[in-house]
Parts: sequence; structure tokens; C-alpha cells
Amino acid sequence: MNSASPDTSTENLHVAAFLSMPTPQELHEQLPLSQQAARTIRAGRDALNNILRGEDKRRFVVVGPCSIHDPVAGMEYARKLKALSDEVSDVLLIVMRVYFEKPRTTVGWKGYINDPHMDDSFRIDEGMSLARKFLLEVNELGLPAGSEALDPITPQYLGDLVAWSAIGARTTESQTHREMSSGLSTPVGFKNATNGDVMVAVNAILSAARPHRFLGISGEGQVSIVHSTGNPYGHLVLRGGDGRPNYDTVSISLAEQAMVKAKIRPNIVVDCSHANSYKKPELQPLVMSDVVSQIVAGNRSIVGVMIESNLVAGNQPIQADQSKMIYGCSVTDGCVDWETTEAMLRDAARRLRPVLG
Repeated sequence: MNSASPDTSTENLHVAAFLSMPTPQELHEQLPLSQQAARTIRAGRDALNNILRGEDKRRFVVVGPCSIHDPVAGMEYARKLKALSDEVSDVLLIVMRVYFEKPRTTVGWKGYINDPHMDDSFRIDEGMSLARKFLLEVNELGLPAGSEALDPITPQYLGDLVAWSAIGARTTESQTHREMSSGLSTPVGFKNATNGDVMVAVNAILSAARPHRFLGISGEGQVSIVHSTGNPYGHLVLRGGDGRPNYDTVSISLAEQAMVKAKIRPNIVVDCSHANSYKKPELQPLVMSDVVSQIVAGNRSIVGVMIESNLVAGNQPIQADQSKMIYGCSVTDGCVDWETTEAMLRDAARRLRPVLG
């Protein structure tokens, strides 16, 4: 609160208003964690941790829309993915990609939490509630969810519903995000920098594994000094950089060497999208096939992959008349369609069974 007179004020000069949000605890009480959802989340986290420790031979796949913008289409996708997950669960642990926050290079739609109605109304209070409701519904299907941890306050609202977290290429070098990751209850995948630099992510894994003291909020909404214990389940996500892929055998080998040198278990996830597919979604199956071939040939450091997938292929702009938009089509990065997703996962499972079964 600024009590200074207008001619002596020196703070909040570019702030128009402060609007109240419900506390994390209040939102938890409005949308409580169900027993079924809790079982899904615990089982998902345990399985991921076992894969990262080398105690579970399966690989995990974080697959789903680039971002959630339509919960109806999102839940249709989730039901299809759950059925496919059951089919391939002997060799692949399926985690649905449920991204609500979108970092922008300059400007653009910032995601379902920030602007749930996609009309620049920015009802973040509604967006947070709708995001929690969606995550609850996905987990109640028996499908664990993965999401990007972007805003350091959001995990207090939604973190209990997430099985796997990613730190994006633009925030891996951020001390705030490394500190936050050290206290997250999920395993965390750190993406290499947008220029392809892997050491940024290696350093982030090292940092997040250590205890930290940092500012945050409690469940009651009180600004607090958070004491974290460190997260032992950090791992590397290769997403390419500067328009070049980095999932080839040489790049994987160099990443392994960098992690071993840093005394980090060489757990690597390959993001089939972004620069690894030259931002062309139709190339994701080729990336996936190459990665599976490396595992079949004996690679043991590749523990998972990421795929951007939706009901309908490609992407579309947000329109003022949203009734004219294509149902089940991304409004951010382009995705492969559901039929392609099925083919990718079934083919991977078929080829991996003799090796991992």
C-alpha cells in the first residue's frame, strides 16, 4: 500500500491496480484433491522416479497439446490418451502434457491461467480455478499430468496435481526457477537454452539438487521464506537450439559426457518438437523414430520423449468469434493429430518391447 502523497511517491509508478486472488488454501478447499486423483499422482511420480533411478526399464512419454485452451477438447484428448496409455503401459509410461502458462518471446496469448477466455480480459483468478479443475479431471481418469513451472507462485495452487514438471528453455538459467525447482514435489526436466547450450541445463540440475532459501508464498497466501531440501530428480531435456536439432547420436553422447563430468546421472529426455523438428510438427514422428532406434541400439541414457499432439493437426490463430475456431486444434505451436499420435506410440511400443519388455 502506497501512503505517500502523489508528489512524493516513488513506487508502483507503472502499476494501475492490485486485484485480490484467492489463497492457494482457499482454492484447494473449493476444488479438493480426490482420493482417485491422489492415487494417480503418487503412482505417476513414483513410476517416473523409478525410471530416473534406473529401477524401471520403461521409458516415459509426455504427450499432449502445446497448450490447453479448450477444456472440452482437452478432456476428449485425455480420454483417448488414457485408453492408449493402458495399451502400451508395459513399455511406456504416458504422462499427459497439460500446459497452462506460455512464455512469449515478445507478446502473445500467455495461456489458460493468464487469459482463460482468450479475449484479453485476463481473469487470472478464474484461470487458476479452471486450470485446477481440469487437472483434477485428468488425474481422476487415472492419467498423470506434466506441466511447465513458469510462474513461481502457481505451484502453490496446482503443484499437488502435477506428476512431472518442466523448466523451459527461457527460464532454465533463472535463479528463481532453479530455487523453485529445488522445492517442487515432482521430478523436473530442464530444457537446454534456446541457443542449444546444454551446460545451462546441467548447471540448473546441480543447483536444484541443493537446498535453498528463497521468497515464496505459503498455502495461506503469506509471503514466506521457503526452505527447500533440494530435488534429486532433475534431468535434461534436449529441445534443439538456434534452429538446429540436438537429438542425434553425437549430440546425445556429448550431453551424456557433460552430465557424467558434472557427476549427474545421465538421464535425457528428447523433445520431438521445437528446434528438434525445425518447428514443423509433421517431422515429430521422424524424431521419435530416430530416438527409439537409439534405444533399440543400446542407448540407456534416453529415459523419455516429449510430443506436441492434439485432436487435429497444425495450429490456428485466436479469433474474436471463437465459434469459428477449429475444435481440437492448437492456438500456440503446431501439433500432430490424434491418428499420428496413436501410430507413433504404438510403433514405439512395438519396437521397444523386445528390448525393454
